[in-house]
Amino acid sequence: MIVRPPREHMNEPSLPLLSETDAEHRRTINRLLIFFAIVYLVEGVGQVGGLIAQPLSYYLKEVYGWTPLQVTAYFTIFNLPWVIKPLYGAFSDFVPIFGYRRKPYLIAANIAAAGAFFWVTQLSAPDQLVWALQITAYGMAISSTVCGAVLVENGQKLGESGRFVNQQWLWTNVAVMVGSVLGGELVQWLSPTSALHVTAALITLAPLAVLLGTIFLVPDRKTPIDLPGLRATFGGLVAAFKKRDLWVLALFLFLYYFSPGLSKPLYYYMTDSLKFSQGYIGILGSIAAAGWIVAALLYRRVFEHLSSQQLLNLSIALGTLATAAFVFLSGDVSAAILNFCSGFTAMLATVATVTLAADFCPPRSEGFTFAAMMSVINLSTSFADNVGSYLYEHTFGNALAPLILASAAFTALAFVLVPFLRLGDKRQGRVVTA
Repeated sequence: MIVRPPREHMNEPSLPLLSETDAEHRRTINRLLIFFAIVYLVEGVGQVGGLIAQPLSYYLKEVYGWTPLQVTAYFTIFNLPWVIKPLYGAFSDFVPIFGYRRKPYLIAANIAAAGAFFWVTQLSAPDQLVWALQITAYGMAISSTVCGAVLVENGQKLGESGRFVNQQWLWTNVAVMVGSVLGGELVQWLSPTSALHVTAALITLAPLAVLLGTIFLVPDRKTPIDLPGLRATFGGLVAAFKKRDLWVLALFLFLYYFSPGLSKPLYYYMTDSLKFSQGYIGILGSIAAAGWIVAALLYRRVFEHLSSQQLLNLSIALGTLATAAFVFLSGDVSAAILNFCSGFTAMLATVATVTLAADFCPPRSEGFTFAAMMSVINLSTSFADNVGSYLYEHTFGNALAPLILASAAFTALAFVLVPFLRLGDKRQGRVVTA
């Protein structure tokens, strides 16, 4: 935990002034909060699971007649860049470009993503789209990884990991909220092909905002490559592999996030069985994002004071209830309520686990270690989504209720795993040094 410098006072004790060091500390935090807002707005819009997700799913369903399992498998291809995030983190930690560890990677990744989304506007066949969308996935994954390294190293230094993670997911879901409505409306009013191409054209502009944020807001000091520095960084990397608690956390994250996925089965169920319009399905995605946002806004008042273990247990309990409640999905109103509750509980789970991952990262290998923890989550959720779609089609005969109950049961099992983390009364944002 960082000890903040004392404040200077004037003659009157009731009129405290910030010391120069404390004022700079606050300015750094505010600049980083703005940067994280920009980056995660763009990530929420730009990843394949963002604004383009519904137009792409509808396109594959309507034009090519793909099943939920086929669409889920296609989306899984774009998870590979997110699973190998530790590679980008290691490069960012070990190999400065022009003396900088973070800025050049952010700039290059977002230029590549913008170019690839423009390429999508010229394509239509799934076997062609896969290459362009894969480049966008790599661009977004690299940008996310390097931004995560900025978040961890500054969050640990400033003692603000929880606040930064909360900012990350708040603005990601502001983007999801807007993107869900926009994506749904594009699908509702345009042909499947036109909706896909117009969406890609809109997203092309988003990564350019990160370029400006990177240049003006990221504190990235120039560091020449030197052998002592490389040895120290390599030592941090070795420390990550030797840290028993980190392996336990990785196993916990994988099992915590492994519950049979409902995403594509729900989409098909709402489209084919409940006959929801594509516009309303987009609105439901926005309502879920609103749940994330409300939880993020309440975080500092209601949840920030909880210990890491308390927040984990709360997120598991609420997540189990929110998932199981989908058995009552029957119409417009119930869908709106259930999606809001699902978004709210998902936000708590994300802040609880991602903050914990940041707290366990050894110094000088923040990019690699944090990316490795995020890759574990991405791998688990990708695997779970495919299992969920397979069970929906081949085991439960396109019946949604058994899949919902199985998913809720897997979420509840995470209660058994929490004691193995040995968190005690550790507060959120406190670095684990053992």
